[in-house]
Amino acid sequence: MDIISMLKAFVLGVVEGITEWLPVSSTGHLILVDEFLKLDASEDFKEMFDVVIQLGAILAVVVIFWKKLWPFGKKNNASPLSKEGFGAWVKTDIFQMWFKVLVACIPAAVIGLILDDWIDEHLYNPWVVAIALITFGIAFIVVENWNKGRSPKVTEISQLTYKAAFIIGLFQLIAALFPGTSRSGATIVGALLIGISRTVAAEFTFYLAIPVMFGASLLKLVKYDGGFTSHEISILAVGMIVAFVVSVFVIKFLMDYIKKHDFKVFGWYRIVLGLLVILYFSLVK
Repeated sequence: MDIISMLKAFVLGVVEGITEWLPVSSTGHLILVDEFLKLDASEDFKEMFDVVIQLGAILAVVVIFWKKLWPFGKKNNASPLSKEGFGAWVKTDIFQMWFKVLVACIPAAVIGLILDDWIDEHLYNPWVVAIALITFGIAFIVVENWNKGRSPKVTEISQLTYKAAFIIGLFQLIAALFPGTSRSGATIVGALLIGISRTVAAEFTFYLAIPVMFGASLLKLVKYDGGFTSHEISILAVGMIVAFVVSVFVIKFLMDYIKKHDFKVFGWYRIVLGLLVILYFSLVK
């Protein structure tokens, strides 16, 4: 086993676990880190690795929010399908939440299937990432200033309408089209604009990530035709496990943080990072 490669996969797992959930763009960070910590693998494998490593991060959401995600169970079932029989085990409120998640996934799923290869070829580069980082960094600051003093219309997941879910899905589409936007950043900005509270916006973003990332990872695995060596499997496993562990802490931190703070600090961070990306690839590369 190549210890150096394992250490690189470990670092990439840490970066993924932190940046996947904070609205700062995991893609932007992975591109920068790859400049200094290049995996000893083919370009096709590294492209696939950057996506599939997200499965580790997703498992953290499933573990943390399991009770809010699993739609079956008689205990604490506030909205059973029926009073007796199998229906008593069905949690209709959670099923409705999943239906809204699926509605929000439609725009990105359709466009992603059609334009996945084109996006990788034409938009997956430092310049697009830097512009997206800066643009949505400014958007966070502007939206938070506009939102200051306003009372959110939606303070519980159950209050989300299908229309609101679809609008959030349209913002997620922006992230699907332009690497560096940040999927969580785009959906949170969209949610805030239509009167959804920060906590609900963040929580729904976590839920929305489950089918999106599973789908994106499955697509990359299906398209990957390089065949896996034991070395590559080890690298992928380390990255996913580390991403899972780090994500558990980051998700809990973010949910506590936004109860008392807004997202402007992430906006400023994105702007600075975007400028650093432009500076690095203009002067060094």
